[in-house]
Amino acid sequence: MRKTHMTQSIFKTSMFRSLLLVALITFSYAANAQNYYVYVTAESEDEVALIKFDGKNATIEKTIPVGVWPAEIEGPHGINVSPDGKYWYLSLAHGNPYGTLYKYSTATNEVVSAVKLGLFPASLQVSKATGLLYCVNFNLHGDMVPSTVSVVDPEEMIEIDRIETGVMPHGSRISSDGMFHYSVGMMSGELFEISTSKLKVTRTLNLDGMPVEKPAIGGIDHSKMNHSKMGHAMTAEAAPMYHSDTKPTWAIPHPTNGKVYVAGNGSDEILEVDLEKWEITNRYKTGKGPYNCDVSPDGRYLVVTYKGSGETGIWDLERGEELPRIKNTRKVTHGVSISSDSKYAFISVEGIGGEPGTMDVIDIKKAEKVASVDMGKQAGGIIFWKME
Repeated sequence: MRKTHMTQSIFKTSMFRSLLLVALITFSYAANAQNYYVYVTAESEDEVALIKFDGKNATIEKTIPVGVWPAEIEGPHGINVSPDGKYWYLSLAHGNPYGTLYKYSTATNEVVSAVKLGLFPASLQVSKATGLLYCVNFNLHGDMVPSTVSVVDPEEMIEIDRIETGVMPHGSRISSDGMFHYSVGMMSGELFEISTSKLKVTRTLNLDGMPVEKPAIGGIDHSKMNHSKMGHAMTAEAAPMYHSDTKPTWAIPHPTNGKVYVAGNGSDEILEVDLEKWEITNRYKTGKGPYNCDVSPDGRYLVVTYKGSGETGIWDLERGEELPRIKNTRKVTHGVSISSDSKYAFISVEGIGGEPGTMDVIDIKKAEKVASVDMGKQAGGIIFWKME
């Protein structure tokens, strides 16, 4: 009897310890679990989706209607969050004729203020050094002439300057110290560095390896361009135009290594530019049509959207190697934004025709898609907001 009683006591003690261990593991997991919040634009719906990812599932927390003309699609394009996380800023590309920059509260997701910018305002960001916002005016439907970067006081929502850059300035980002703004001229094939404090272009790098002639009023010499690839032909009245073979669409500065990475949408490559030498020092051959890119905050990974092949590429920058490519949920992969802990890449996927847009979540180290959620049509601009 005593032996049986002792055996039962040992069994009960063992069970208690096992249950306690399970409880501790569960508590530890719950304590360490994170919710990730991301804003994504639906360009063909005039909506912005606030999406939560809890580590397993992605769900739409709120859909925010944007724009003021119900009968027209105004095209929410670029989106970003203020350094303090209190506001998000959105460029509505279409206007009469100019686009608009809107300021929203992250607490209420309601409009705070707005200001008119240039033709087709696109990517944007606030400098933590100057507190000013810089937004490229893509000028998609205008003449093939150099466009500008608008400089906005985000407190008063007043445009204080326009800095001329290249033809169709597109993807842009600011250095981690907030002192320099980098953008690309998609059609002129140039990388521009702007001093955020001096409000002027400090350096220009031609990414095609040939001089780019600046235009006179009414046209630019872009005679080298293959117009068949652009979906339009030259008319007899049009001035000859040089169109970039590289067709750069995004520029992202590395947080620590003194490099800027440029998506060569036309040449199917990522160009690595050394900021000290101000020259291309490496080229990474990519999937078809690299479009947007982002560097993880820890500096190790470069995540690239391949718009032409509907894939996402992850590059280990320490090894200079690409991890296995990830097939996205739908075709026409667009934007990318990485979480502040460098674990996840959030990818916007446009879809085709009447398909919904989609946001895919990718585990960066595993190079695996771990979640996705459908949203409004033509998912485009995307920005990580916060973890909690």
